[in-house]
Amino acid sequence: MPREIEIKSVLNKTKRRDTWFLDDYTVNLYSSCSFNCLYCYIRGSKYGTNLETSLSIKTNAIEVLDRQLFNRAKKEQYGIIVLSSATDPYLQIEKKYELTRQALEIIAKYKFPVHVITKSDMIARDYDLLHHIDKNAILPNDLKNDLGRGTIISYSFSTLDDQVARIFEPGATPPSLRLQSLKNTIQEGFLSGVSLMPLLPFISDTTAHLDLLFSTFKEANAHYMLPATLTVFGEGKAASKTLMLQAIQKHYPELSPKYQKYFQYGSEMPAYYKAAFAKKMKELATQYEIKSSIL
Repeated sequence: MPREIEIKSVLNKTKRRDTWFLDDYTVNLYSSCSFNCLYCYIRGSKYGTNLETSLSIKTNAIEVLDRQLFNRAKKEQYGIIVLSSATDPYLQIEKKYELTRQALEIIAKYKFPVHVITKSDMIARDYDLLHHIDKNAILPNDLKNDLGRGTIISYSFSTLDDQVARIFEPGATPPSLRLQSLKNTIQEGFLSGVSLMPLLPFISDTTAHLDLLFSTFKEANAHYMLPATLTVFGEGKAASKTLMLQAIQKHYPELSPKYQKYFQYGSEMPAYYKAAFAKKMKELATQYEIKSSIL
């Protein structure tokens, strides 16, 4: 069972808006994450190896968010709120607690724009609120012309293969269901695209799989794709670096020497790989005529 905790703040102001995710604020209504993705950047932290066992519910989050957004709106400090930066807003426990839906009601009340990032298909439940926000949100002045609407919805993928996903993101909604949800969201008229983070070296960044990814999301009419390389975080048995290398050794032993070499001294892929990756992503974006940014 998840723990219940009380918090003093839930609305976090970012130092500067990220050009990819357009985050002026972030909100995480749950602490830790039951999707248990091996590559997650919060691994190696206090949450431990199994993120699901450290899952917590911020019981007073809606009351705190109401107060914080009231103060921001009073000062006309409007900006895009990202749900969520450290845990998915549509975990299975959301069906019981409905913190994300309640938060969207508060966000709609104060007319803030929102960017929802998820691996779940549960978002369809909240289309009504997201449509309301899309039409009525007050945008920051510098985004009024370029964005012109209040809701952005990004689906996160590292692969389209359900079997591969079960290895690296065992608690998440399967990519096949995620893809259908993306299509439904786009058909609903939302600005929606794909966060390809992270692509897995020699698994989902192969030429064949990249062509599958881009052609599939092009066919789905995704508005943008945001690809990124794998970064592994932390040290010790709970760290994403340790868990990823263990998974590769178990399921892809032929790739283990390459992964060991890449991450022997650091957490990021080598510079030459990242340069080649960026070049390939640019070529594919041009080939499939898909934007590589939201704006």
